[in-house]
Amino acid sequence: MTRIETERLVLRRWRAEDLAPMAAVNSDPEVMRWIRDGSVRTGRQTAEAIAGWEREWDAEGYGLFAVELRETGELAGFTGLSVPRFLPEVLPAVEIGWRLGRSFWGRGLATEAARAALRFGRAHPGLPRIVSVVQTGNRASERIVHKLGMSLERETVSPSCGRRVRVYVVPMAEE
Repeated sequence: MTRIETERLVLRRWRAEDLAPMAAVNSDPEVMRWIRDGSVRTGRQTAEAIAGWEREWDAEGYGLFAVELRETGELAGFTGLSVPRFLPEVLPAVEIGWRLGRSFWGRGLATEAARAALRFGRAHPGLPRIVSVVQTGNRASERIVHKLGMSLERETVSPSCGRRVRVYVVPMAEE
């Protein structure tokens, strides 16, 4: 089982008990504001997403980690790597992404988790380049990509939702 520990977090594969807290994250309109068209997700959609993330782990050896607080075991959300099929123009690539519940914002947790996932990705043999796709106006995620050392590659429109996005890329070698 893949597991990474940071100072405050545990990044791990998904468990059945993660469904309810992740569904709560996905049902928050403020959390989902910058995800695709901004629609919230149902519990069923969240269950399908988690199953898909686990299939990607099994098929590729990487995926989206469940992120929990080390101190309490509480699920905060996710971070990790996935193929950005919704934006074919950037392929081949994997996208580093994150989504945390609102109560976990503003504490540096997304950056801490993303840094750990980026280290994991850099160590994964044969991985294509790593990008992050951020909707224009999502300043919080843009701060994180800059902290990760990513640089702007292009601006485009996502065909999945018609919104403007910025594509950031990170060097595969450690800084």
